[in-house]
Order: sequence, then C-alpha cells, then structure tokens
Amino acid sequence: MGIVSPGFHGRRRKSAAELPPGQYLTNDFPVLSAGPTPRLREDEWEFTVTAESGREHRWTWREFLDLPAETPKVDIHCVTKWSKLGTEWEGVSLDVLLADVETEADFALVHSYGGYTTNLPLADLLEGQAWIVHRYNGEELAPEHGGPARLLVPHLYFWKSAKWVRGIRLTTENEPGFWESAGYHDYGDPWREQRYQGD
Repeated sequence: MGIVSPGFHGRRRKSAAELPPGQYLTNDFPVLSAGPTPRLREDEWEFTVTAESGREHRWTWREFLDLPAETPKVDIHCVTKWSKLGTEWEGVSLDVLLADVETEADFALVHSYGGYTTNLPLADLLEGQAWIVHRYNGEELAPEHGGPARLLVPHLYFWKSAKWVRGIRLTTENEPGFWESAGYHDYGDPWREQRYQGD
C-alpha cells in the first residue's frame, strides 16, 4: 500500500482564474497611501472604540498586546487590481475588542492617525472577519504598511483595511469615509468588482 492515498494530489494552489474579476497576482507588497506616512511610537499609540452613546473603550499599546492574539492567513485584494495570496498576520480580532461594547449601531467609521477614514457595516467586522494587526510575516508591521497597527478586513478591497488605525466610531447611520466621499464604492466587494460608486 502506498503512502499517499489514490486520488490525492497535494494542496491545490489558487490560480489566476480563482482571483476576483480583474485582479492579477503579485508577490510584492505595493505601498499605496493617501498622504504622508505617520511615524508613531508604540507608547504614543492608543486605540478607541466609541459607541453611538458616546461611551469610549480604550487600549494602550501594552493593553492591546495583552489581548488574545490570532494569526490569520488571508488573501488580500487592492482596488488597483493586484492580489496577494496567503498573507500572514498577527493581531486581535474585532470580536474581542467589541465584546464588551453595548451598541445598537449598524455601521462603523474607522479613523487613522493622519486623518484617513473608511466606513464599513459593523457586521463585516464581526464573526472572525476582521482584526487589528501589528505583525506581518512574523515581523513588526512596517510604518509604510500601516504600523504600528492597521485594520485587516480581507474580504473587502484593501482600502477598507485602514492603515495606522487609532479608533472606530460606531454609528446608526452610514457615513462615507475618505475614498468613499471621493467616489469609491461604499462597500468594496472585490468579487463583485465594487470599485466605484455605481459598480
């Protein structure tokens, strides 16, 4: 009897045909930003979740690192049409950060150091779909990629994964963020090619 079962061909690698429409594979990690890269020391970093009631939940860098961490391995897709497969991160699930937050909100407006914002349905941040990450490929997240910490929402176009994240404000009504106000799609599903308003 052979070591490998009949019909077993190993783990199948995704092909370009399995990418979202209009995307191409890259091994690089392109750097695209809407402004200058903020340079934050970890002792300056703070993350805040603000409920629609105004109640705030805050974590310093040390408190954030003390939370249970996960190591998601995910594919990422940029609106500029590149995709990178099997990226490895480390961070804290939004399920953990929002566990004690009392809210009736349906939406979230994410804020970054440097002034960037992006909006998402709150449901897209829960149930293991999103993280605040601080490590990439086993190393501290570089500033040009959003370090010390960024949002990671891999099922949406990468502009939704805000770099240099500093907080999330929960809202009962949807408020467009930076790129959404400039004509980008409000949701940004790469499998439906939701790049711009009207897509």
